[in-house]
Order: sequence, then C-alpha cells, then structure tokens
Amino acid sequence: MDTEKSSSSSFEDLTNAEDTKDLRKATAEAASEETSATTTLVGDADKGEEAESESECDILGNKQLIKRIIKKAPEDAKSPSRGELVTISFTGKLEDGKVVEEEKNFQCHVGDYEVAQGLDMILPMLKVGEVAEVVVDPRFGYGTLGLKKDDGDFIVPPNALLTYEIELLDSKYEEFADLKTFEVIRKYGTRKKERANYFFKRLEYNTAIHLYRRALDYLDTRDGDPESEFGKEDLQLSNSETQAILDDRLIVYNNLAMTQIKISAFDAALKSVENVLRCQPNNPKALYRKGRILEGKNDTQGAIKLFQKVATLEPENRGVQQDLARLFIKARRDQHNEKEMYQKMLGQAKKMEQKTAARQKQPLVENSKLKLLGYLMGSILIGVAGVAIYRYKY
Repeated sequence: MDTEKSSSSSFEDLTNAEDTKDLRKATAEAASEETSATTTLVGDADKGEEAESESECDILGNKQLIKRIIKKAPEDAKSPSRGELVTISFTGKLEDGKVVEEEKNFQCHVGDYEVAQGLDMILPMLKVGEVAEVVVDPRFGYGTLGLKKDDGDFIVPPNALLTYEIELLDSKYEEFADLKTFEVIRKYGTRKKERANYFFKRLEYNTAIHLYRRALDYLDTRDGDPESEFGKEDLQLSNSETQAILDDRLIVYNNLAMTQIKISAFDAALKSVENVLRCQPNNPKALYRKGRILEGKNDTQGAIKLFQKVATLEPENRGVQQDLARLFIKARRDQHNEKEMYQKMLGQAKKMEQKTAARQKQPLVENSKLKLLGYLMGSILIGVAGVAIYRYKY
C-alpha cells in the first residue's frame, strides 16, 4: 500500500522528504540566476540599441536623410549656426561606391545651399571635429535632373541616392571687420551669384532668389551692416574697386529681376530692375526686363515703348524684334476686342433706349384711345338726351 502510494504521487513524496527545504532553496536560486541572466541580456540589448540610436539618426523620420556618427567630436565642441562660415571635407559616393564629389577644406556658409541640400541641412547637427556618414535621398541631393558636366555628361545621374562622409573642421562667426576687404566681399558675392545662377538653370527659382539676395548682402560698401547708410561708409575702396562692386550689384539685380518675373512677382521684380535703371538708364537688359514686367501687369503699350527703346539700343537683337511684333499683334487684337466690346455696349444701350421709348409711347396710345372712347360715349349720351327731351316736349 505504501509502495503504491509512494509510486503514484510525487507530490506526497516531495512533501514528506527531509530535504524539501534544500530543494526549494536550490530551485529559487536557479530561478534567480536565470532572471539575472535574462536581465543582463536585456540590459545589454538596450544599451546596444541606445548606442545604435545615438550613432544613427533619421533626421526627417522618413529615411530620406540619415546621419551616422563615425567619429565623435570633443565634449566641448560646438555646432555651427545658420550663416556661419564652416570648413568641411567630404566625399560623396553613389550606391555602387563610385566617388562623384570630393572636397578638402571647403568653405561655405551654413544655409546658403553651397553644397547638396542634404549636407546643408546636416551641418548645424555636426560638431567641430565630428566625422559622420550622411545618406541623402535624391529629393535632397540632385533630384530628377542629376548633376551634369559642361559637356552634358552626368556626374550624378538622375534620382541617385548619395552617401557622404563629412568632417566638420572649423566653424566661425564672421564679424563686420572680417568683411572689410574688397577681395572678401567680392569673392563671397560672386560665389553666391554663381550658385544662384546654378539654381536658376535648374528652375529652382525660390532658392535662386535667396542666393541673389545673399550676394547683394555681401556686394555692399557699407561694411556689411544693412542698418548703416551709404553716406557713412568706412570700407575704403579705390574708384576702380567701387565701380567693380557696383557692376556686380547691377548684374545681380538684373538676374534677380528675371527670376522674380519667372514666378510672376512683378512688383518685386520692378523694384529690382529700377535699382539698375537708376544707375544705368540705358541698360538694355534692365529695360527689356522692365518691359516684360509691364507686359505681365497688362500694360501692353508701356511694354511696347520699352521694347522699342531696346531695339534702338540693340538693333541686331532679333529676340526683342520678335517680342515687339508679338506685342503689336496683341495690341491690335486688344484694340479690336475693345472696339467690339464698346459696340456691344452701345448696341445694348440703344436697345434699352428703344424699349424705354416704346414703354413710354404705349401709355400715350392707350390714353388717346380712352379719350376718343370717352368723346364718343359723351356724344351718344348727348344725342340720346336730345331725342328724349324733344319727344317729351312734343
């Protein structure tokens, strides 16, 4: 009986054993060790994920701009702010590893689109001394147009994903004193203008406008301070240097006006072109662009006058002659349409007058008929009354 009981019930065997406490203690220790090991593994995994998350950052949250830290910067290193001058070295590769961009000790201003947009967006997130890998989607690289050489061959093909390795070597906030040389302000102004021309050719007009305005900020003889007046310059330039800066500014204003015309910002474009014409009243490009502006504002006759002046200044300019012919045709068409409109208006006015006259005549006719009827009735009544009186008397 005891043998059957002991063989059929392990529970009873365990509860009756002398070493039950030791068994429970061993089980608890094993469970504790397993829990500790699991916790350690989870902790290590969490640390790994944290380390990975620290080294890799999805900037936009859509995998289109990813930054991975290759080399951390010193703890006291600072990040550049928008507008600061930075010195960087970078290498850009296609997905197959082909190097398509490489610059050493390249200087640019943060936020001025002087490098691929993805890199420009990353710059404020770097620290001096940091090395990072940046994966740039085509949207923030060279897009559907790619990047071409002067001969038409592609440097970066359309819709190319780019991977950059970039190192931030230095970052500097420039004081007004840093800009008080002819060489510096002309170098910066020219660089912004050329970069704006690049975006104009790519039909990215808003970016081009931003860069043309930045070029004007530098091509200024007021020591870079926009609050100062031209009568208080402290930048010492020779006459030839002043003329060179002025010529550059007028070119930028002309280009800015053309870009503003492209987005139909005619009032802003008019202000830009007037800055040129104040200094050079017979500047053909400025006159032509003002004509385009007036045409956009539906002032056809004003545009014709300006195009005629440009045709006089540049008699071999076939483009202006074609525009003049087109505007003459448009002016005649507008005149014809205006004449037809006036005729329709006059015809409608005559019809209205006729209707009004007809309405006025109708009551007069009705009144005359009533009067005639009244006269007839009166005559009949008088005749009947006369007959009645005659019979009564006789």
